[in-house]
Amino acid sequence: MSRIAQHLEDSVTAPLKARRLRIHTDHESVVFLRSDSPVCKSEGLSTQVRVAVRSGAREIIATLYQVDGDALALDEAGLSESAWVQLGMRDGDPVSIRHQRPVDSHSILRKRIFGLRLDETALGMVVDDIAAGRYSDVHIASFLTACTTLPLDSDETRGLTRAMVETGVRIEWPATMVLDKHCVGGLPGNRTTPLVVAIVAAHGLIIPKTSSRAITSPAGTADTMETLAPVDLPIDRIRQVVDKEGGCVVWGGSMQLSPADDIMIRVQRALDLENDGQMVASVLSKKIAAGATHMVVDIPVGPTAKVRSIAAADHLQMLLEQVARDFGIVLTTLRTDGRQPVGRGIGPALEARDLLAILRNEPDAPNDLRERACHLAGILLEMSGKAQPEEGYSLALQTLQDGRAWRKFVAICEAQGGMREPPLAPLLQVLRAPEGGKVSSIDNRKLARLAKLAGAPETACAGLEMHVRLDEAVEDEQPLCTIHAASRGELEYALAYAQSNPDIICVEPCSDIV
Repeated sequence: MSRIAQHLEDSVTAPLKARRLRIHTDHESVVFLRSDSPVCKSEGLSTQVRVAVRSGAREIIATLYQVDGDALALDEAGLSESAWVQLGMRDGDPVSIRHQRPVDSHSILRKRIFGLRLDETALGMVVDDIAAGRYSDVHIASFLTACTTLPLDSDETRGLTRAMVETGVRIEWPATMVLDKHCVGGLPGNRTTPLVVAIVAAHGLIIPKTSSRAITSPAGTADTMETLAPVDLPIDRIRQVVDKEGGCVVWGGSMQLSPADDIMIRVQRALDLENDGQMVASVLSKKIAAGATHMVVDIPVGPTAKVRSIAAADHLQMLLEQVARDFGIVLTTLRTDGRQPVGRGIGPALEARDLLAILRNEPDAPNDLRERACHLAGILLEMSGKAQPEEGYSLALQTLQDGRAWRKFVAICEAQGGMREPPLAPLLQVLRAPEGGKVSSIDNRKLARLAKLAGAPETACAGLEMHVRLDEAVEDEQPLCTIHAASRGELEYALAYAQSNPDIICVEPCSDIV
């Protein structure tokens, strides 16, 4: 340790009194001090500097902000809700504040910003510091941006994957084959996971599915599943569910499988930025940590999907297969149609209703979602030996039709804490065709934006309900989709966006439409 670092380590201020401000700053820890505080003056602490905050045996890294006036006493330190919870404090508890020690990996970050490749050791240092909370959101955003402007190569992707795995918990299962499924995303309504889990688990196979919440979409699988059953379960409880039913659909963020990735995803959501290497490391680090041995990855390809071309799909598939092989995972990909949404619902509760319609074999259940789920489940059934080659799809469909998948899904929901019905939105607004014709294009990204403006995924009942599909003939004033919202303000905001973006669902005049 250098003399400067040792000085910073030893230079701890006199204790201040902690005060809970109940300011919510998402996950970022923030501490507030008076601008004329003796601590700020003696330690040379300026606003937005990173500081170490200690209370008893606990210490966190937080961003310092200064306030004027009498909002705080000179001997008080105000803490954001995130900082308060992490330190486990009570009002008046003593707290000390000092400069954060220099972060060695910041020099590595600068190398990557200037276009230099990083080896596995360097990536491990960066990821360790992110997981430990030593990086501010600005530093994390810089790292993500640097890995997008100069995309990660295969060696860096492998190194990032390994570093992410090593920062978290790893789960082992008493089975030689543990199945999993993932979709790279970018396609609204593509909620196949709960269906795949129910089908596969109904055949006595092990498929403990950890899912994410929405990053840039109107719903993640965990958001949708949460409208049907609890998803925030501790690892011991997850083991009980899987031991009993063979499968689960739970939120992976509560398990600390890849904590650095969870932190990066939060910043990535704000940037609306993603690259193949970071995506592959994110996906595979969690699958490796979750104990998967065999998996299928859905890659939707379309002009407004996340993967927009065959060339992009080729590169992503190559990277997925290469890194998975390096970690001993048997991985198969399935390329699917990414030109339009899957199912009718876009948003947690609306997507959940599509799932229930399929599992209950309702006559108007969305067939495209059912077919896609059966193709994915069929691949896993063939990989496991439960189905012969080319017969997996038929077996998966039969498992839905004879009710085995529904019974297994109900059992999984009950094991996770109890099944419930998804909520309904109180406010609806129909968007209609401006003229008769044919649906010529659907913009997935703008549809997702529209659903988010309506309140999804934060408001579970919000989103969109689709009424038309590509190449479908429509009449003048025929409903194209319906906006679902919980507040008048969100409904009006979404409607204004739809009116200013008429190309969300394009209707092309056609002379042969009666």
